Amino acid sequence: MSDASFNASTVAAHARADEASFGDYFALLKPRVMSLVVFTALVGLLAAPVPVHPFVGFCAILFIAIGGGASGALNMWWDADIDRVMKRTKGRPIPSGKVEEGEALALGLALSGLSVIMLGLATNWFAGAFLAFTIFFYVAVYTMWLKRSTPQNIVIGGAAGAFPPVIGWVAATGSMTLEPWLMFALTFMWTPPHFWALALFMRTDYDDAGVPMLTVTHGRRATRWHILVYTALLAILAVGTAFSDIGGPIYLVVALVLNALFLRGAWQISRRNEDDAETDNFKVERRFFKLSLLYLFLHFGAILAEALLKPYGLGGWS
Repeated sequence: MSDASFNASTVAAHARADEASFGDYFALLKPRVMSLVVFTALVGLLAAPVPVHPFVGFCAILFIAIGGGASGALNMWWDADIDRVMKRTKGRPIPSGKVEEGEALALGLALSGLSVIMLGLATNWFAGAFLAFTIFFYVAVYTMWLKRSTPQNIVIGGAAGAFPPVIGWVAATGSMTLEPWLMFALTFMWTPPHFWALALFMRTDYDDAGVPMLTVTHGRRATRWHILVYTALLAILAVGTAFSDIGGPIYLVVALVLNALFLRGAWQISRRNEDDAETDNFKVERRFFKLSLLYLFLHFGAILAEALLKPYGLGGWS
């Protein structure tokens, strides 16, 4: 084989290796975030006081999930520049060179339109419009504006991740009441301590990328106290939700245990200094972050359990 042929074969082999796979395009949709969207939307759908046909419910959750994935793709398209800088994100499909920015934009726009139209057709146009607003809020308000302009980025922007249970409820009922907004508030208040804990042990990622996270603009000491304050407010809201129509004794027990653990973790974080944290590789902060993932899942799981047991006279306070 000639040198020219060998070089051509090598180039072709590398080109094939760098081609995007289905997994790369799926990664654009942020499947971990999508799983949270799907679960909270499902709880909102099933907790609603209106029976939903299983096929309609499946379609609703599917299109809400697609809308969430579309938001993720558009987020990765816009944030490609800072994703290349941050250690946590540089392996994503666009920074790694697997997917072109234009492809991510096209995919995000196509899936956004598909999800909104199909959710409207499958359930009601109020739900479709709410999904469209959620995508707009996450992409335009949070990603394009808040994320790079204010340390309140994750506080205000957290609303985008809190909307799915409301969309699920609206898909089932076509209307709004207090209960879906309690689920919204639960996720909304959970988001800041969850992400600020991550920011504490990711250390210089946000500094390097120029993202004005609270750890960058106000320092880690202030961030630790913010985590404690938001966790205390979250605990009051979470336990109080037990006495609403979506709560009940099962939820109350779960909320009391989890919020006691969460408050304990937040208090421990607030008492630490950076020397202690660096010495044990941010062990307390990492443990709090892992607990935060379980925290939201179990709260919504308890709401779901109360809803599923109500037809048998076992859920809620009745």
